[in-house]
Amino acid sequence: MSASSNPAVRPDRIMEMIWGYAPPLILATAVHNKVFDSLDAGPKTVEELAQASGNSARGLRSIMNALVGFNFLAKNSDGRYTLTPESAAFLVSSKPGYMGKFVEFSGLKSMQTWLPLPEIVRTGKPNMAINQQDAGESFFQDLVEPIFAMSYPATQLAGQALGLANAKSPIKVLDIGSGSGVWGIGLAQQSPQISVTAQDLQGVLDVTRRMVDRFKLADRFQYLAGDFHTLDFGTGYNLATLGHILHMLSVDECRQLLKKAASALASKGTVIISEFLVKDDRTGPPMGLIFAVNMLAHTENGDTYSFEQISGWLKEAGLVNARKIEPGGPVGLVLADKA
Repeated sequence: MSASSNPAVRPDRIMEMIWGYAPPLILATAVHNKVFDSLDAGPKTVEELAQASGNSARGLRSIMNALVGFNFLAKNSDGRYTLTPESAAFLVSSKPGYMGKFVEFSGLKSMQTWLPLPEIVRTGKPNMAINQQDAGESFFQDLVEPIFAMSYPATQLAGQALGLANAKSPIKVLDIGSGSGVWGIGLAQQSPQISVTAQDLQGVLDVTRRMVDRFKLADRFQYLAGDFHTLDFGTGYNLATLGHILHMLSVDECRQLLKKAASALASKGTVIISEFLVKDDRTGPPMGLIFAVNMLAHTENGDTYSFEQISGWLKEAGLVNARKIEPGGPVGLVLADKA
C-alpha cells in the first residue's frame, strides 16, 4: 500500500517544513518594522499602528494576524492588537532581555547564507567560511551583539554553580572568543572580585569594549587581541570560558584549543563551555542537529558535539570532574576543573 492511500500516513509534517521559512521572516519583519516597539505603549488597531509605525495597514494586518497565530501577539475583542508576555519581554527594544536584533539577523540576513545549501552539501564546503579571520571578523562584528541576550542567562547559571557571588579572593577570567563580552560581563557582575581578560580578533573587541562600557565594567576588563589558535593566553587564570566557540572548529581544533585553555588555568581553575549539545548517537535534539547544518553552511569543518565527546577532550587536556548543566532549551553547559 502506498503512503498516499494509507490514511494513517499524512503529509502534514512535510507541509509544515515546506512553509517553515515563513515564521522567522514574519517575526523578523515585525521587529524590523517596529511592530512590537509600537505596541509596547498599549493596544492599537491596525490603522493606529500604521500611523504610529509608518507601515501600510494592509501589510501590518497580514503579518500581525500571523503573529496572533504564533502567540506573539493577542487580539482584543475591539480589534486592537496587544503584546503577549513573551513578546513584551524579548521583542521590545527597550527591555533588558531584548532578542530582536538576533531575530532580525537570523530571519533577514543569516537565512540568505542557507540558500546555496544544495551546492554546499555537494561540495562539503561553505560559500564563505566565517572561521577564516578576514571573513569572520566582519561577520562576528555584526553577530555578537544581537546574540548577547541569548547567552546571558547561562552566565548567571554558571556563576551560581561555582558560587562566584561568595568569592573572598580575586578571580581571573580568560574569556576566549569573547564576542559581545557576554561571558565576562555576566560573570563580573556576580562579584567585585572578578576581573576579565577578553580575547578576540581586534575588530570584534571593538564591540566587546562598547558592551563592557555599557555595563560600566571597564575598570575590570583588559583585552587580548589576536587569533586564539596561535595567541599566547598567558597563565594563572581561575576561569576560562568558551561560549559557543567549539562548534566553529573541527575535532582536532577543539582538542588543541581545550589543551591551550587548560594550560592557561591556575591550579583548581575551571573551564566553562557553552554549546548546542547533541546526543552521542546524533539522534537529537533537533536544534543541535539543525545547528550542525548551520555550521556546514558557515564553516569549513565546524559541527555540534556531544557531552561525551567534549568530556573526553577535557580529560585529554588534563582536566577532571567534567559535568553538564542543562538550563533548558537547546544549549548546555560543560564544566571541568584543573587538578
